[in-house]
Amino acid sequence: MASIACRRSSLLRYQVVRSYATASSSSTPRNPAFADKLASGPSLDEFISGDVDAEPSSSRITLGNTKAPRLPSYLKTTIPKGQSFSSIKKDLRGLGLHTVCEEARCPNIGDCWGGSADASPEENKRKATATIMLMGDTCTRGCRFCSVKTSRAPPPLDPHEPENTAEAVSRWGLGYIVLTSVDRDDLVDGGAAHFASTIRKIKQKAPNILVEALTGDFQGSRAEVELVAKSGLDVYAHNIETVEALTPFVRDRRAKFRQSLKVLEWAKEAGVKVTKTSIMLGVGETEEQLLDALKELRKSNVDVVTFGQYMRPTKKHMKVDRYVEPAEFEKWKQVAEDMGFLYVASGPLVRSSYKAGEFYIENILRGKANPARGVKAEVLSKNSELETSSP
Repeated sequence: MASIACRRSSLLRYQVVRSYATASSSSTPRNPAFADKLASGPSLDEFISGDVDAEPSSSRITLGNTKAPRLPSYLKTTIPKGQSFSSIKKDLRGLGLHTVCEEARCPNIGDCWGGSADASPEENKRKATATIMLMGDTCTRGCRFCSVKTSRAPPPLDPHEPENTAEAVSRWGLGYIVLTSVDRDDLVDGGAAHFASTIRKIKQKAPNILVEALTGDFQGSRAEVELVAKSGLDVYAHNIETVEALTPFVRDRRAKFRQSLKVLEWAKEAGVKVTKTSIMLGVGETEEQLLDALKELRKSNVDVVTFGQYMRPTKKHMKVDRYVEPAEFEKWKQVAEDMGFLYVASGPLVRSSYKAGEFYIENILRGKANPARGVKAEVLSKNSELETSSP
């Protein structure tokens, strides 16, 4: 009896489903226009044979977000590879170190780690560079442009990291190294002592290496800034990221434009040879706002400024307002040089630590050039010499 009842129940369910499907198929489509167009379109056989008339471009259906600006060809990079790239990655994994190149999804990772494709292995080793990220891979802040993961309580510091970092750097045989870090607002000193210890150990193991430190703002603590600035580094970098008006919308609420200017001022006053900052373009800034930011940087005696294109790391991050043309980057390079900056790097793929050991900066740090003169002064001097020697 139970089996008969079961069969009857199954038959009843089948009849209900079938009647529902029949009613649905006979009802009016939700989009009649689309259904008619689909019915009158080419058949599968016509597609296979290629006998299909192309429709006007205006009637084509475009998938995706058509309102967002498309990525220009000059911002597309190749997949990273090469012996130098593999060697650096192996050392980093073996010593448990992190890099901002990976965590921030930098488009230049192949170029920086891989060196030049047509250079010798030794030349590649000298040209390659990596920006090591200290104090773990988890930040206590949540800037809207950055893909580094965040947490209010990151893991504790690795006490062996300063020694391991110095060991990796000495192995690579580089001439210039960049150290940066996540923000660690959970620590009393913001990690300044850890930063300073790493720099000192690098200088002990490889005294000829030039060290650039790209730090956070240490919550506006002058004592912490001075601790890092006096640790033996050569370049003190801290990024303002954007113009003052957009800072609350681009950076974490604890990061302030004026506070960042103070960090750069304090580092200079502590005796650092070169101070450096970076600005992203394409986040909604205006020319007037950008000019004001550059003027404030000059008032703070900042020596080096870089301009780069903001690129959205994931769909969860701040949208790109526009992609800036290479010609506009050249314009801002000229403007900054005219304002007296010692060195300016400007381009769509330029990043704050990209090719940090540029020839000109290295010469200044090694005492082969006079930083007080500035780029514009040197250009004017050369022009004057040409005019004097001309008939």
